Amino acid sequence: MLGSIIFTFGSALQGSSVNMGMMISGRLFNGIAIGFLSQAVPTYQSEMSAPEIRGRMVSLQQFSITIGILISFWIGIGCSNINSDVSWRLPLFFQIFFSLFLLISMVFMPFSPRWLVANSREQEALKVLAKLRSRGDETDIYVMEELDSIKNQVKTDRMVSAQSYSELFVFPVRRRLVLGVIVQCFQQLTGINVIMYYAPRIFQESGIGGSNASLIAHGINGFVNVIFTIPAILYVDRWGRRSTLIIGAIVCASSYLILAIAMTLGSKDSVGVNGEKIVKMSLGPASYVSIAMVYVFVASFAISWGPVAWIYPSEIFSMSTRAKGTSITTAANWLSNFSTNIVAPILMEKISYFLYYVFAGLMIMAAILVFFFFPETNGRTLEEMEILFNGTIWAYKDADRVNRDIIVRAKKETEK
Repeated sequence: MLGSIIFTFGSALQGSSVNMGMMISGRLFNGIAIGFLSQAVPTYQSEMSAPEIRGRMVSLQQFSITIGILISFWIGIGCSNINSDVSWRLPLFFQIFFSLFLLISMVFMPFSPRWLVANSREQEALKVLAKLRSRGDETDIYVMEELDSIKNQVKTDRMVSAQSYSELFVFPVRRRLVLGVIVQCFQQLTGINVIMYYAPRIFQESGIGGSNASLIAHGINGFVNVIFTIPAILYVDRWGRRSTLIIGAIVCASSYLILAIAMTLGSKDSVGVNGEKIVKMSLGPASYVSIAMVYVFVASFAISWGPVAWIYPSEIFSMSTRAKGTSITTAANWLSNFSTNIVAPILMEKISYFLYYVFAGLMIMAAILVFFFFPETNGRTLEEMEILFNGTIWAYKDADRVNRDIIVRAKKETEK
């Protein structure tokens, strides 16, 4: 709710700005609000969801992001023909509609059961769990078991609660933090923002010129981004986190390689007056392949690294470290976003399409890291994460140990 209020104020400040200071201040407030929301929303979704649908629920954040990108593009197109300052004020004011909708909606949303138990409000937690899991039946055996599991985990967390951020860098929490930071950083190192931003340039270099390049690039890319996030929402809890990330990284890397090779073989390069690399392709097989690979990349990102990079950090931390842990992983995401957007334009001017070879290499690296070090969290309760992350760092060969320990824990809780 606080994030919604700050965002509303920032958007109003931008839309009504009469000088650069007001505009920058409004952007600053919006940035702070987005920081709050991008950390709090997936955490809330994760804590409210049952294990078997947790990935689906948290994926809705990325789905909403893609819809927001698409809407903002078409609003910008629609306002671009207005011959007054309304052309830029209206899109900025339009943001207020969504922040107010979120603010009003959250008034009717319950606190998460885990937060309620941690704050000694167990009866309220039972009611919330019953509404979420059993249509209000507070005597449901699965509801009671989940509440007991939450209570036991909260009790354990209180004994080892992270009082400061420095405690996140101590084993075993450190392992979770590192993995959360890696997955968030690599979401940006996929180069998704570079592709989305430079798609018109790729299309122009491929022989599609004028305003059509921007419309085809941004407009169709936006639709592809939205449409291919839907399968992730529906099936990510079947596919699992590891396989989705690994296969997604491989497809992203392959599309980058094919794009780079097509542009290498089919382009005529020259050097501009400022030393920048100028690429030009004529319409033909190489240019068509280049355009197709842009869409393949966006689709593969939307179905894998887009949603799962938000899911994974939201579910791996314990109750006592979740807020601090996800705040760091989210900050890592935005820092990577900022760094990539600063460095990529420089590299694009200097090496042009050879930058896609770099991103292909990064995606291969991401697939290797996930295979060796990322445990499968799909279907695990948030309380079972303690067992999952207390073993060897070599995740690819630790599944049997995890299953044995979870069975032993379940038997002990049953005996109690």
